[in-house]
Amino acid sequence: MKSLYLILSLLFSIGLMAQKDISKTQQEDSQAIRFVLNTQQDAWNKFDLEGFMQGYWKSDSLQFYGSSGLTKGWQKTLDNYKKGYPSQAHIGELKFTVKSIAPIENESYYVMGQYHLKRTVGDAQGEFLIIFKKIEGEWKIIADMSS
Repeated sequence: MKSLYLILSLLFSIGLMAQKDISKTQQEDSQAIRFVLNTQQDAWNKFDLEGFMQGYWKSDSLQFYGSSGLTKGWQKTLDNYKKGYPSQAHIGELKFTVKSIAPIENESYYVMGQYHLKRTVGDAQGEFLIIFKKIEGEWKIIADMSS
């Protein structure tokens, strides 16, 4: 009976330690993802679209789904941003409100939230669902759906 109690206690302890490690990893990942979003927000607010795009995966496989449909590729996404936001008046001041960051699988997360643009040409806001993946040690957006 003592050995059964010892085995159960050991298994329970291992389970708790694994849960703490997962929780700690998810917390660290969430902080790193928020850092990317904050860096993007800062770049946007400086009218630095190339800096903003550093949060995205620089690949032809990047996917962005917005009001004009599906865009594939980092360069095409940047070109669309430049066309849609040609001046500081159109850029305005961006603020993200993150509602949820949750793991999908190992080293990938979805992020749901809202964006708010305060602009002289008229404010804009909407929702987003972004997929982040850790690529070569860095968190990058691989898919973005914004409305």
